[in-house]
Amino acid sequence: MNPAGMARAHRTKKRTRIQEENEERILDAALDIFSVYGFRGATIDQLAERAGMTKPNLLYYFRRKDDIYLSVLTRTLEAWLQPLETLGDTDDPKAEIRAYLDRKLEMSRDNPKASRLYAMEIMQGAPVIGEILTTRLKRLVDDKAAVMQRWIDEGRMAPVDPRHLIFMIWATTQHYADFEVQVRAVLGDATEGNRHLETATRTIEDIFLNGMFERP
Repeated sequence: MNPAGMARAHRTKKRTRIQEENEERILDAALDIFSVYGFRGATIDQLAERAGMTKPNLLYYFRRKDDIYLSVLTRTLEAWLQPLETLGDTDDPKAEIRAYLDRKLEMSRDNPKASRLYAMEIMQGAPVIGEILTTRLKRLVDDKAAVMQRWIDEGRMAPVDPRHLIFMIWATTQHYADFEVQVRAVLGDATEGNRHLETATRTIEDIFLNGMFERP
């Protein structure tokens, strides 16, 4: 798939409000379908039905299933990177790590389908976003790892490998989206109203923050 592929309406000089709304409608429907069936299992007919459009109408905006998948995955990745991008080099690293943990858990709570779609793409070898992983994502992780390393060098944070810390945060927080069915099966009634995520937030904060900042 070519990362340059996008909605046909994007190629017009000026997109109308209706065009923008319909594109978002298609991408919302695509997230629902792709996060369940994956790229290979999803069909244009399924996507059109979920979007409440005719197949020709959907294909006016996106020429191929590949283009829809690329667009929804790109939108997902942009949202997924935002919490890490906002982690700043401040005088309060503990507050920054806490905020990052909380934002990641909020995303797992509010948009689990996006997390599952991203995980599915990665487990398949990242055929669509592989180049982004080795360029933009790597640069972002390297940049934030350098911020954490400065905190470590200044004695404000425990001496751990920053990149592996980031991996651990991803794995822990995204677990509640990617393995939601398993979490709910194990916890049962405790998941009603997402109460389990409040407990998860406190537990994860305690483990990470005590480990990073409450050294004897």
